Order: sequence, then structure tokens, then C-alpha cells
Amino acid sequence: MLMTLAQWLQQLNPEQFGFLRVFQYLTFRAVMAAMTALLLGLALGPYVIRRLTELKIGQPIREYGVAEHLAKRGTPTMGGALILLSIALSTLLWFDWSNRFVWIVMIVTFGFGAIGWVDDWRKVVDKDPEGMRSRDKYLWQSVIGLIAAFYLTFSVAETSNARVAELFLNWIGSGFTIPLPNRADLIVPFFKTVSYPLGVAGFIFLTYIVIVGSSNAVNLTDGLDGLAIMPVVMVGSALGIFAYVTGNAVFSNYLFLPHIPGAGELLVFCAAMAGAGLAFLWFNAHPAQVFMGDVGALALGGALGTIAVIVRQEIVLAVMGGIFVVEALSVMAQVAWFKYTRRRYGVGRRVLLMAPLHHHFEKSGWKETQVVIRFWIITMLLCLVGLSTLKLR
Repeated sequence: MLMTLAQWLQQLNPEQFGFLRVFQYLTFRAVMAAMTALLLGLALGPYVIRRLTELKIGQPIREYGVAEHLAKRGTPTMGGALILLSIALSTLLWFDWSNRFVWIVMIVTFGFGAIGWVDDWRKVVDKDPEGMRSRDKYLWQSVIGLIAAFYLTFSVAETSNARVAELFLNWIGSGFTIPLPNRADLIVPFFKTVSYPLGVAGFIFLTYIVIVGSSNAVNLTDGLDGLAIMPVVMVGSALGIFAYVTGNAVFSNYLFLPHIPGAGELLVFCAAMAGAGLAFLWFNAHPAQVFMGDVGALALGGALGTIAVIVRQEIVLAVMGGIFVVEALSVMAQVAWFKYTRRRYGVGRRVLLMAPLHHHFEKSGWKETQVVIRFWIITMLLCLVGLSTLKLR
């Protein structure tokens, strides 16, 4: 919005408002988006926490969980609304409103946030321990994920909305057999020219898995004070660098990455997400004053997955977000092994002391802060590995 206003003022009086040319620079707007989101989050945080407390939106704690967590009962949850509000206001102020990629990321983010809001509300306000039924939650996640996947299949492959529509019509006219351009291939990191054509069906399927899988993986990771939000900030910031490179024809060509016109504008969203995340961490650091809840975790995970698809870095996302992947796999392994052994031996057995993985380490004797900080360090290392793929090809 501010970019459009600056352009209008420059046209109105070039001599007087010439200094507003700085708003055309993507890096300037990204820095300002991060600062705006950070300051908004810090300013609004106390009010949001106070309101959540007044509404008695307290986090329920499982009796069979880690004993030390019982002291957290009643801590306000649904604080992810603060993150989403900061992201929305900051992004709307600083990004180019004509950019289609930022809009689709916003739609996915707030769509998943709405699902998380309903789930949290039913748990803590309606006192329904199950919250939103799993099948209903996955249904709505799938609806949003498939809509986004279908749109991105043609949007990533072309350079403008007009050409997106043209490609879509050509695909229908070809009997659903037309191949996608090379920029839509699945890229294998650390290799210059290794990529695999996905086709329309393959692209839709992969995009759906990445978006929905990322959303649920971040949600499973959000179990300790500050555990999920800092990896989201780090991975989101790294994806912002990929977005900037992918959206720049010179950099993408030099680094053997596909050039996706318009993808660079996602740097503004990633910066806003980082700023909002750091502001939330101010209140979520141990001992937490507020929890993110599903409204934040599902939304942020969905945003990371969508951005990774647009910049064609699905595998790199799995590397940088390795903590999220391992947390999700730990739950899957625990559930699968328990069901198998119960059917085979009559008594369910566990792979871990408790799932997700962070609870296993707590049960093993690690302090909560040790788990959180060590997971942060691992994520930082994995993000560096992911960023190294920019050059190591």
C-alpha cells in the first residue's frame, strides 16, 4: 500500500517527492516490514495477553504429560492471533499489492489460522477436549491445500495472471496432458542441473503434501516455551533469501535456480513473519506468558510450505525444517508401533518415552530450556546447510 502511495506522490510532484523512490527497493521494504511487525507485536502483546486472560482462554495441560508442565495450566493460549495480526498489517503496508504470490500465501496462512482458531476455541472456551474433530480439521486443511496447489501449479509455471489462464486453458484443451515448464520441476539440491518433471498431477500432489504436512509438523512441534516460533523465524528468513534470489533474473541465472518472476516480493512477507515471530518470542520465552495455539502453529506451518513451493525449494524446506520433520515422524512412529504391538501382542508398546520427540527428551531428564535451545541450535545449523545449496551446486 505504501509503495503505491509513494509512486502516486512521485508522479504528482517528482521533484518534491523524489526521495520516495526508496520504496521501490525490495530490500528496504523487507527491512521495514520486519521492523513494523516487530514493533506492532511488542506494542499489542500486553493488550492481547490481557484480553485472552480476561476471556479465560487458558491452555489445558494433559495429566499424563510431563509433570513440570502442570504449572502452566491456565496460561493464555491462542496467542498466534497476535502473530497473524502483526504479519497482516505489516505485509499489507509494505508489499506490492499487485503481486499474486503474496496474496496466495496470505490466503493459505489465514485460512489455516481460521482452522486453528476454531480448534482452539472449542478446546478452551467450549471446554471440548477434542476440539475440532480430526477428520473435520484435515478436511478443511485439504480443501485449502488443494485450492492453493491447483492455483500454484499454473501460477509458478507462468509469469503473469493472463499467461496463467492461458496455460490452464491449454492444459484443458490438450486433454490434461500438457507438460509444465522446467521452472516447475522438483529441484534436487547440491546439483546444478538435476531436477525431475512433475507434471500437473505430480505438482498438485507434492504441493498439497508440503503445505498440509508443514502445517501439521509445526503444530506438533509447538509444545514447549519458544520451541516452535524461533525455528519458524529462522526457516522463514532463509526462505526469504531464496525468494529474493529466485525473483531476481540475474541472481537466479548465476546460481542455477529457476527464475520465478514476482517471487522476490515474498521477502516482504518472510520479513514480516520474522519480525512478528520475534515479538511473540518476547512473551513466549520461558516461562511463557502466552502460548501460540493451533491458530498460530497451523498458519505459520502452512505459510512456510507455500513459500517453499513457490521458490521451488521443497526438499530444502525439509532440510532446514528438519526439527519439524523429525517431530512429526516421531509421532507417526509412536502411534504406528503402539497400534502394531497392541494388535500383535495384546499390549501396546512405545518407541519413545513420550511423543512428540521434545517430550521424550524431557522424560529423559533434559530441562525444558535445554531442549528448546538445543533444538534452536540444530535448526540454525540446518538453515545454514540449506542456504549453502545456493552456491554448492
